[in-house]
Amino acid sequence: QAQLVETGGGLVQTGGSLRLSCTASGLTFTGKAMGWFRQSPEKEREGVAAIGADDSTFAIHSVKGRFSVSRDNAKNTVYLHMNNVQPEDTAMYFCALSSRVHNILAMPRDVFFDAWGQGTQVTVSS
Repeated sequence: QAQLVETGGGLVQTGGSLRLSCTASGLTFTGKAMGWFRQSPEKEREGVAAIGADDSTFAIHSVKGRFSVSRDNAKNTVYLHMNNVQPEDTAMYFCALSSRVHNILAMPRDVFFDAWGQGTQVTVSS
């Protein structure tokens, strides 16, 4: 059964760090672009960062310089490295896989992603 499973969320203080992981099983990971999205109750889902099959990356302006994305194809895992987190980063974070995007020049829209994880909650305390 194809699935993406996110781990690594939790409660963190402002200015702290977290590393989210997303591991794929039952589907081809290598050669696919991966994205991280987040959603909070008061906001629409937004793309945060993505990494292409060619290891090209993109992060949105609000997290650039604080968050980065990487992948380990041998482990079928993509990571979101979150540093200097802020209260506005509080959200449910989802990873997603795209078979339609190869390299990343900008944050792809969520409609381009074919598979989604269940999410992991990140809460930043002030």
